[in-house]
Amino acid sequence: MKTLEIYTPLSRRQFLNYSAAVSTGFIGAAFLTGCAIDPVTGKSQIMMVSEQQEIAIDKQQSPFQISSDYGISQDDKVNRYVSMVGKGLLANVHRPAIPYSFKCVNATYINAYAFPGGTIAATRGILLKLDNEAELASLLGHELGHVNARHTAEQVSKGQLSSLLIGGLSIAAGTQGSAFGELTQQLGALGQGLFLSKYSRDNEREADSLGNEYMVKAGYPSKGFVRLMEMLDSLHKEKPGSAAMLFSTHPMSSERLDAAVLREKEQYRYSKEYSLNRDRYMDNTASLRRKRQTVELLQEGEEFLASKEYDKAENAIKKSIDKSREDYTAHVVMAKCLLIRKKFPEALSYADTAKTLYPSEAQGYYVAGIANIEQKKFSNAYKDFTQCEEILPGNPQMAFFRGYCLENNGEKDPAANQYMKYLKMINYQQNKYSQYAYARLKQWGYAR
Repeated sequence: MKTLEIYTPLSRRQFLNYSAAVSTGFIGAAFLTGCAIDPVTGKSQIMMVSEQQEIAIDKQQSPFQISSDYGISQDDKVNRYVSMVGKGLLANVHRPAIPYSFKCVNATYINAYAFPGGTIAATRGILLKLDNEAELASLLGHELGHVNARHTAEQVSKGQLSSLLIGGLSIAAGTQGSAFGELTQQLGALGQGLFLSKYSRDNEREADSLGNEYMVKAGYPSKGFVRLMEMLDSLHKEKPGSAAMLFSTHPMSSERLDAAVLREKEQYRYSKEYSLNRDRYMDNTASLRRKRQTVELLQEGEEFLASKEYDKAENAIKKSIDKSREDYTAHVVMAKCLLIRKKFPEALSYADTAKTLYPSEAQGYYVAGIANIEQKKFSNAYKDFTQCEEILPGNPQMAFFRGYCLENNGEKDPAANQYMKYLKMINYQQNKYSQYAYARLKQWGYAR
């Protein structure tokens, strides 16, 4: 039997046993039950996740979500502004030691989210729905509320979020190149909250209360929080596709709006003279608002992709690119649309342009790699996946695809190393890729 430097001989029985153990026992092995003090209420609570583990989860998973949202905005002014407003709220939070950061991400769907270690992001889509700085402070304050109330850690402790903890999730979770069956229709849906917590209504009420408190204490009128809730309530009633993820992760109800109105009238009535800072918001987001048509056309294109209306999707995305030829997200979305339509040379062209527009972001390289595989340009695909791994390390899918490229170039030993690396990174869980990799290792004599 052959051996590899990274390889411990693995039988099929061991492979199946590892898969079962990982799927059923991960949470129990990873955490021990314990008590903690709720940082908001001061009461004892069951908590199986330490603050250090929350930060570690954040560090591991937030880069993948941010990349799935096409990276941090390249508009430095907007990014600095979002960060400034967010940091202005931190003097009053219940967990000041958390390493908070605030970002605008390139995604066009309407949402904001927080990871448990303090990474907070708002999409371009939601920033275009806001009208003033007080609303932005309310939005970021709400996400701070989730972090400070430890809502994600609470879900982990209740066993409701095991998927978030399994390391190295692919930025293309659920996607499959046509070499392994059908070309995924999910390519069009990437970038919509792959790794986000889904909060309960109680979580939302608590985050609203905390966010309202943080923004008022920072000098904003409670009216800003009411206006944010009015905007969300209106969106919820309209139910546009671009806000579907928002309401999937953050349940909306008229009760939330009513509670905000009551807090404005009673608890925070003293804040009514504070400024909404609308002019400052408009000045600092002017460059983003100039791209409104680009973003809205992309939202339209992604909704058509989701409903498999590919002609309409391609047309809307092309119009978006015509409005802003330097928009990285538009080029990646067009490349995905063309991949789905099996227009592989055209998809590669848009992906290559995306790489030049944002060379430090991973998705352009990933999509280019898939397009190259589909054209049997395995050496080029290998380079793309290698660059993707360098930018966003820890993605097991890159090991698999590099192995596939090496295999198709006749480099069996290096391919086997990559396949075994992939299996180890996913802890031998069974899926179409792991079964393919194991079958190759067995065929080549690297596994029993």
